[in-house]
Amino acid sequence: MKKRVPLFLVKLLNYEYWPFWLFFLPLVPYWVYLSIRARSFTYFTAANPGIEHSGVFGESKIDILKKIDRHYLPTTLFFKSDTTAGQVAERLKDESLAFPVIVKPNVGERGNEVAKIDNPNQLTSYLDSNTADFIIQEFVDFEIELGILYYKFPDESKSGITSIVAKEFLTLTGDGASTMLSLIEQSNRARLQLDSLKERFGNELLQVLPVGEKRNLEPIGNHCRGTKFLSGMNLLNDRLVSVFDDVSKNIEGFYFGRFDLKVKSTEDLYNGDNIKILELNGVTSEPAHIYDPSYSIWKAWSEAARNMKMMFRVCKANMKNGVKVTPFFEMFRLVRSHFGDNAEDTTVVAAKPSLQK
Repeated sequence: MKKRVPLFLVKLLNYEYWPFWLFFLPLVPYWVYLSIRARSFTYFTAANPGIEHSGVFGESKIDILKKIDRHYLPTTLFFKSDTTAGQVAERLKDESLAFPVIVKPNVGERGNEVAKIDNPNQLTSYLDSNTADFIIQEFVDFEIELGILYYKFPDESKSGITSIVAKEFLTLTGDGASTMLSLIEQSNRARLQLDSLKERFGNELLQVLPVGEKRNLEPIGNHCRGTKFLSGMNLLNDRLVSVFDDVSKNIEGFYFGRFDLKVKSTEDLYNGDNIKILELNGVTSEPAHIYDPSYSIWKAWSEAARNMKMMFRVCKANMKNGVKVTPFFEMFRLVRSHFGDNAEDTTVVAAKPSLQK
């Protein structure tokens, strides 16, 4: 039997598993350079004047989704934290929204507390431990899930896409002899999720999958839950940019961010049909295609720097038009509070999603 690589080496040798701060540390001098040019260390908060702090941290998902044409949204319902399971069930009935559904916190990132709920008992269990306002969305079963990082200038002189990430879900393929547990142990990516998979599947992991049968282990497309991020930059063309010009044209105060979406087919994507936007993330959206395992770290850093430069250009254009940035000390308090409350979520594991990643 092939000797397994220790998990700590898997994380060390693959930058996609590095802590967020470690991956971006070499780019700090470039951020300082851009800040000097912008004459503000918080220039990035001018990117999206229609989103609180341009979407750095703590933005309300439902407030952003309300800005998007409903044609592009799955059925999406907002609930206060103290809403009971009975009240939720009644609302779902009124809206003809059937299980399965996706439940997520209204404020959150990197897939934290996002769950696919298959029945009323699971919903009750989720709500019993919930302490925050939350969203319930229709579960969209389209197979293609993408994160598209889009920008436009306020004078509409230029728009484009700096990143397309395609998500490959954590899936097993049966061989007719190995148990699910054995198949998981043969995959470094799946092994990193072993504890959560044991909790979710229990004794089901001892089942033997028939030859060729595929089993999706995780329906939530976040890197921290085992999804592989692949470059989808081959999909980029003028036709796709035009589609997202149309998607974004009525989103007030939005100029830079990532659309996390599902679409039925590539043809539909180019036609602007059957696109369902799950989230729109703001200025801290990562160009998540850089976590493609085939990329070298040098290429990833280069792509990340290119994305930073475009965001800088958008921010400068907004600032020239009078958009105010968040004061430095206010942003400092926001960042300190965020990472103080979410220290365990600072690893690069994405889409944010969240591709929050």
